[in-house]
Formats: sequence, C-alpha cells, structure tokens
Amino acid sequence: MVGLTIGKVAERAGVKIDTLRYYERQGVIAPPQRTGSNYRVYDWDTVRRVRFVKRAQELGFTLAEIKELLELRVTESASCADVRDQALAKVADLEKKIRSLQAMRRVLSKLADKCVGQDAPLSACPVLDALDEKGKVQ
Repeated sequence: MVGLTIGKVAERAGVKIDTLRYYERQGVIAPPQRTGSNYRVYDWDTVRRVRFVKRAQELGFTLAEIKELLELRVTESASCADVRDQALAKVADLEKKIRSLQAMRRVLSKLADKCVGQDAPLSACPVLDALDEKGKVQ
C-alpha cells in the first residue's frame, strides 16, 4: 500500500500528529486506509486538505465552518457566491468580535488608569474591585 504515514503528513502539513487525529475524529479529514499491521496510510490529498484547514483557521474559521466550505467545494449545485456568503458571514463575525475586544480594552484601560500606583494596598485596587463586583465594570 503506497501512501504517507501520519508522521509524514503532519510534517508536510505543518501540524502535530495529534492534530491529524483530532481532524479525523471531527470529520475534517477522511479516515485513512490501514495497513495489515493497522498503521494509518494517507494519500497526498490529505496534506493539501490539512493545509487548507490551517489557512482557514488562520482567517478565523471554525472547524464547523471549514467543514461547510469543504462540503461546498464538492457540491455540484454550489457556486462561488456560496463561498463568498460564507466569507462575508465570517467578516461580520470578526467585526463583532473586534467591537467586543475594543470595548474590553476601553474598560481595562479605564480601570488601569484609576489605579493609584505601586504603593497602594490591594484593597484599593479598582481592577480587583471591578472584577469582584464591588465596582462597576463599564
């Protein structure tokens, strides 16, 4: 049986072996063929697929969203517009997260600005007070 071992796929795709096993359990990559001694044997397309998954993750796609993209790729009735819709939905999701992160940054900056300094007792710490619900986080 000609193919790649799990170690070779991991090396060529730039991931850890555990990542490949996880992707297999999640259905992102197909279960590989097995040798007579039960070793996994992958084809070259698995390397390409794992690289696709990693690039999509770098853009913020979840594994569930990546599975949808991969399914679109093999769906005859799917079009580029379907993929664009997925990308635009991800952009909207990212914009929402950015707004949330910016709000968190503003609150933390305000709390840090209220800090009176190094010599102040922890009982006067506005950050701890806000997290402990003594103060108001806004």
